[in-house]
Amino acid sequence: MDKKNNCVYILLCSDGTLYTGWTNDLEKRIKAHNAGKGAKYTKAHLPVELVYSEEYTTKSEAMKREYAIKQLTKAQKLELIENIGKKYAQVVEA
Repeated sequence: MDKKNNCVYILLCSDGTLYTGWTNDLEKRIKAHNAGKGAKYTKAHLPVELVYSEEYTTKSEAMKREYAIKQLTKAQKLELIENIGKKYAQVVEA
């Protein structure tokens, strides 16, 4: 992944919490979450797993998508993640 791309992501915390955000360095953001550093809502030392990401060419596009995802309920976010998984499975099977 090119670190200069703007990426919208959803992280699944080991306690079941979903975190949504955007970054231009996804690896660094995940490491910060896992270290208990970074955003004010990060729970210290609870590991996270990347469950959804999309790349955008501009920061404003990424921020708009992040805002849209943040407006979703947890159930809607889980459905989004599930649908992406189904699409990926179809591509792999083809």
